[in-house]
Amino acid sequence: MPDLLAIIVLICIGVVAGFINVSAGGGSTLTLPALIFLGLDASAANGTNRIAILLQNVSAVQSFKQEKYFDFKTSLKLSVFTLPGAVAGAVLAVRLEDEIFQKILGIVMIGIIISMILPNNSVRNDQQNKSNIGIYLSMIGIGFYGGFIQVGVGFLLMGSLKYLMKLNLVLINMHKVFIVLIYTMPALFIFMITDNVNWLFGITLAIGNALGGWWAAKISVKKGEKFIKIVLAAAVLIMSLKLLNLF
Repeated sequence: MPDLLAIIVLICIGVVAGFINVSAGGGSTLTLPALIFLGLDASAANGTNRIAILLQNVSAVQSFKQEKYFDFKTSLKLSVFTLPGAVAGAVLAVRLEDEIFQKILGIVMIGIIISMILPNNSVRNDQQNKSNIGIYLSMIGIGFYGGFIQVGVGFLLMGSLKYLMKLNLVLINMHKVFIVLIYTMPALFIFMITDNVNWLFGITLAIGNALGGWWAAKISVKKGEKFIKIVLAAAVLIMSLKLLNLF
């Protein structure tokens, strides 16, 4: 694919993925396969995607702040617990053989598709904010998963923040984008020093992700969400089967 066409495709995919990531989760099920199909191996795609995730969440945090939704003290406290897991997960990701990682990625994406299709009653407009040891333990595990593969981490964060802290959807997403921003920094550094980042594709994708994340923080996360997930699930299913060499 010519570089110009690849850049246009990545920006467009990035806008959609950024919007989905900030609104709910699962945007990386679109960007990772796209990077792989543009010629990157699975590890490089995983690392390159982190540039887009980083800038997407910088944009989203700023957008939430402009809308008067921010609690940096609580967000930072939660984020700190993700850091050890994120580092360990990223180290594991760059050490795995590419073929093994690619198969894990395919399996994970199929699991994410199933979670998209099944009814999701985990998010309600609860205003109660409870913090306990469970939420911090969950952050350690989520940090590891995010550092390792990233795909679908938004769903894990939404579930944890909903059930363990009883937050409403807006506050959940407000904390989510800050948490992902913080743990992405050391994860991206590990991918960088192991030469698993394509800067042209990463920065291009990041432009789209940042735009999508910015608008997602301002638009109702409920509007059109089910339709987007159905379309995304169908597209990712085909990509997952391809990654698993099933056709």
